[in-house]
Amino acid sequence: MIPLKDDVPSRSFPLVMFGLLAANLAVFFLYQLPASAREQTWQIWIFGVVPARLLAPPFGPDLYTLVTSQFFHGGLLHLAGNMLALYIFADNVEDRFGHVRFLLFYLASGVVANGLQIATNSTSGIPAIGASGAIGGVLGAYLVLYPGARVSTLVPLVFIPWIVRVPAVLWLGLWFVSQLGSGLATVGEGSGEETIAYWAHVGGFATGVVMGIRFRARR
Repeated sequence: MIPLKDDVPSRSFPLVMFGLLAANLAVFFLYQLPASAREQTWQIWIFGVVPARLLAPPFGPDLYTLVTSQFFHGGLLHLAGNMLALYIFADNVEDRFGHVRFLLFYLASGVVANGLQIATNSTSGIPAIGASGAIGGVLGAYLVLYPGARVSTLVPLVFIPWIVRVPAVLWLGLWFVSQLGSGLATVGEGSGEETIAYWAHVGGFATGVVMGIRFRARR
């Protein structure tokens, strides 16, 4: 199911959301894409989260990757999926949090997401990149802050595009269950080489839910 738009209008201009969109697009199209295959591999190794490297002494020098990894993507589809979700859901969360608080929340969600991925995949030598963990935080907060919203969703049925409006609770719930189920399926495999950071998605979403609940409680 591909989200197309929600039915919650923005009350203010989502400055941070557009800034994050611009930053991610700039990194991909101006830095990653023009590079050679060898340079791209180096970029991902330097700026991505490598669990085994982060946990190896001396601790600390690679902590910056908990943030920088959030702005690198493994391909156009990876980037497009993340930016679509950011565009649809982040403006409303920014509305409620405010610009500065939303930016801090977004980055913190990504850091926590990376932390959970490291904890569950500590031996991996494969760099983890992408904004999915931070965007998972946005989705979790949206679920709490806008439980009555509806999402226009494209359901591809062979050659017939089917667009339906589904409750955001259902769409976000299915997304979370799919990520959690996929993460649980990797438990015990022991390879340490998973190519999709499911636990980062779960960690980001859980962070968003917690922060959304805390924000609502203070209001």
